[in-house]
Amino acid sequence: MTTIGVAPVAGIAMSMKPRAWCLAGLLWLVPVLHAAPPVPVGARGEVVLLDIKGGIGPATRDFVIHGLEKARDRNARAVVLRIDTPGGLDAATRDINQAILASDVPVIAWVAPEGARAASAGTYILYACHLAAMAPATALGAATPVSMGGPGPGPMPGAEPARKPEQPPPGTNGKPDANAKPDRHEPPDAMSRKAVNDAVAYLRSLAELRQRNAEFAEAAVRDAATLTATQAHAQGVIEILAADLPALLRQADGRRVRLAHREVVLAIAGQPVNKLEPDWRSRLLAVITEPTVAYLLLLVGLYGLVFEGYSPGAVLPGVVGAICLLMALYALQVLPVNYAGIALIALGVVLIAVEFAMPSFGALGIGGVVSLVVGSLIMFDTDVPGYGVPGRLVVGIGGASALVFMGMIWLAARARRQPVVTGVEELVGHTAVATRDFQWREFDGRGQVRIRGEDWQAVCDRPISRGQPVRVLALDGLVLRVAPMGEPAVQTRNGDPT
Repeated sequence: MTTIGVAPVAGIAMSMKPRAWCLAGLLWLVPVLHAAPPVPVGARGEVVLLDIKGGIGPATRDFVIHGLEKARDRNARAVVLRIDTPGGLDAATRDINQAILASDVPVIAWVAPEGARAASAGTYILYACHLAAMAPATALGAATPVSMGGPGPGPMPGAEPARKPEQPPPGTNGKPDANAKPDRHEPPDAMSRKAVNDAVAYLRSLAELRQRNAEFAEAAVRDAATLTATQAHAQGVIEILAADLPALLRQADGRRVRLAHREVVLAIAGQPVNKLEPDWRSRLLAVITEPTVAYLLLLVGLYGLVFEGYSPGAVLPGVVGAICLLMALYALQVLPVNYAGIALIALGVVLIAVEFAMPSFGALGIGGVVSLVVGSLIMFDTDVPGYGVPGRLVVGIGGASALVFMGMIWLAARARRQPVVTGVEELVGHTAVATRDFQWREFDGRGQVRIRGEDWQAVCDRPISRGQPVRVLALDGLVLRVAPMGEPAVQTRNGDPT
């Protein structure tokens, strides 16, 4: 057996090149670096504060996603989402959660100020954030999804479920089982159960990812369960109970959170907080995606185009109507709308406009008002808080349309009873002056008269001399039928009769 002594080994080591020594050193450092603890994130950054207020919709989604991008570009240490919402749209909530889960900056959900709530969609966002906190006197929960078309005929959350005849379960000897779970309020139809089960799986997956109370997550969806801030902290739904922002940063400091691809330790105590305000695009989107504003924009756009059609060249109604209609269509394509309702509204406006142009004794107008009201009622077919048109506004719009329609019918009927005061028909009964002789034998009783400065062809069954005043009896196309009134008119200096 051949052995290698110490001297040969030393010689070999001395003969190694410097590049080989560097390679060996790097190989020795690999396991050391791999076992190193996570480093603080955003060593020179700041804490970014984003406010989520009111219903969660397209504007909120746009604001939060852009806020997370700005925080990443600024190398922020953390983002604080201050939440106070009654809920919102499912699509917007899922987009926000996807942005949070993929964020390179830690996101802290904070239900604040005191008296705020993170209901429905707010609960989903809180579970998705890396840390969850609440201020005293706040609440969260009630995350049952509300499907399009409203709740079904079954029991509402909190109602007593239907029970079967009392039969003791096997093996209990008639005594209740202390370990049995409470009855669940199951949805009455298959579509509702599908939506609820999907929401339960989604919220439980977020709870398992953040290692929070998954049982409450399911109860919040199935039974619309809610918790106060103290209860949520005690049951492991949130990690921090903080009354103000400095207290939140102090308690979050030093905590380890897992981002998409790494773990970081928060170092945010005493750091400056920069509150991001919505830009003009987010503010404009928030205004036009308000359901009431989108509804009014749709009506103004339709009526503006109708008025432009009745008075071509007015320009202003057409321009305003086109702009409002395009803004309304943009808002409606991001809102949960029923397109049958939009079609009924458009049909109602068209029927009312056709009634004015082609009177049908009120049939078209009444049908238009009914179509407008029904379409307005079903336009936003959802019970999501904050996403619907108030019933009083719909009644007011329908009543105003009916009053305008009835007023136009009354004016039209009144105008039909009054004598004609404009146009060629108004010439009947007025006095004209013959500008040449009417000879029955030579001209078959035809001649020419002047009335209101215009020369008209006229016919009379008796001879009329030039300059003689005549009365207009009727209008046959472009020929006046006249009759003599008396003596000829006095001649003027230029020879024209007056």
